[in-house]
Amino acid sequence: MKLVSIITVNFNQPGITEDLLRSIFSWNNYVNVELIVVDNGSTINPVPDWEKKYPYVRFVRSEKNTGFAGGNNLGLSLAKGDYLFLINNDTEVTENLITNLASTLDKNPGVGIISPKILYHHSDIIQYAGYTPLQYITGRNRCIGQFEKDKGQYDKKIGKTGYAHGAAMMVSRQAIEKAGMMEENFFLYYEELDWCERIKKRGFEIWINPQAVIYHKESISVGKQSPLKEYYMNRNRIMIVRKHAPTLVYPIFMLYFIFGVVPVKIIRYLKGKQSRFIPLLGKAIWWNMNNKTDSHKFYSPAHKIFKS
Repeated sequence: MKLVSIITVNFNQPGITEDLLRSIFSWNNYVNVELIVVDNGSTINPVPDWEKKYPYVRFVRSEKNTGFAGGNNLGLSLAKGDYLFLINNDTEVTENLITNLASTLDKNPGVGIISPKILYHHSDIIQYAGYTPLQYITGRNRCIGQFEKDKGQYDKKIGKTGYAHGAAMMVSRQAIEKAGMMEENFFLYYEELDWCERIKKRGFEIWINPQAVIYHKESISVGKQSPLKEYYMNRNRIMIVRKHAPTLVYPIFMLYFIFGVVPVKIIRYLKGKQSRFIPLLGKAIWWNMNNKTDSHKFYSPAHKIFKS
């Protein structure tokens, strides 16, 4: 039985993270695991208390918030597992989750990364049952099954998908050794899509096993609508097209984004009384005009961009 390293990142949500730990202790039936919790620069350091309460968990603290990718990369750098399971702290596991994912990787060495089916918390509503490929002219793709009632309609579709889901993805060490860790330049959003693209370019496949299930408390970290989310969703949508689209496609996408996406978003912001989001569109475009896409150790100091 191969070792699975379970890695989660906490940022100012100690109660949510402890809910996840209790869920893992209660439901996980895969015995060969190590559990790593990264505190990603929380205002109040929870690690000393956690080390007393959970002696079998490894805790590590970053003094700065380095984003989703940076926090997970810190955990990855400490992990010893053959498989590395990155899991959002706002999730809860089910009994055979890790067993099903690890077993699928055992049987399919060409798979570099795999996600479970994701249901919205306390519901039978699907959040994720796979992704379609990214359409580079629009910078969009579709989450398969989202908002459908789960009737088992996707449970037999174990196999290739466009992308893993960042809330829960198990990666083989071999894939990480060839493709590298997550790109910290993204800071928040789209980093798992970029990672999947790089892993695919190294010859691995991206799979889903919908017979493995996890529950997700969606958008607890940054809120359903926030300046942080709006900025990074737009900035990184542009950046992933810059990185992975064919050379001649990127200018077409930018024309679509500036003359199609931006006006629609401005109207939506004005109708929703969120005019403070409008300058963030300009910041997202400007950042992509003035920054590289491959600076692995770069992270954006969000506190300098956003005001509460």
